Amino acid sequence: MVGFADLEAIPSENRNGLPLGVSIGVALSPRIISEITKGPTDAYLEECFRLDAVLNRIGQKAVEILTSRGYAAKQQATTNTPGMQYPPDFTTALPHKSVATRAGLGWIGKCALLITGQFGSAVRLGSILTDADLTTGTPIDQSSCGACTVCLDACPAHALSGNSWEVGVPRDSLVDALKCRKTARDRLSMRIGREVIGRTFCGICVGSCPWTKNYAQTTRDSDETRRKG
Repeated sequence: MVGFADLEAIPSENRNGLPLGVSIGVALSPRIISEITKGPTDAYLEECFRLDAVLNRIGQKAVEILTSRGYAAKQQATTNTPGMQYPPDFTTALPHKSVATRAGLGWIGKCALLITGQFGSAVRLGSILTDADLTTGTPIDQSSCGACTVCLDACPAHALSGNSWEVGVPRDSLVDALKCRKTARDRLSMRIGREVIGRTFCGICVGSCPWTKNYAQTTRDSDETRRKG
């Protein structure tokens, strides 16, 4: 997925003074996502790391192309960029998902993750800031989750508030990020039999999302059709 976002409504210091964003998304494996029922798996973590590396390579190439044509361009680091340091509350000045909503790729769910019509929340994100002459998408300003509480009910950390997102709603009103992170680490540690240090992911909200399940089922149906064909 690729979309172009008008970022001028966002404070200049949060976007390095550049007016546009390029949002890039790559889908997680539906098979790996379907295996997340009680907590994170090694396969899920490796898939996230793999796709973050893919996003870094795509972002680097895009910056090369843009700068070669005379535009300013700056890649925003993906979640697992080596050496990347986060503040204690795991915030960033301009989250990838904010660029994605401004580009019209999706909305923020009650799980505080980007949800897309095509892949649900089973997508890893990267973004680039630029002043290139690009036609921007139509921003998405409100959630399409409606009354659904599937991710809220599935969350083992009870970290989700159940509030609905719209532009301007802070992340902390949707999720307790520290409680989410601690539960994910604890559950992964129990699963693999060793202590987990640093950033990790749970994935239960991703796998339980009806939009994600629709993506997984559609992919399985398509694969089955190809096999029969």
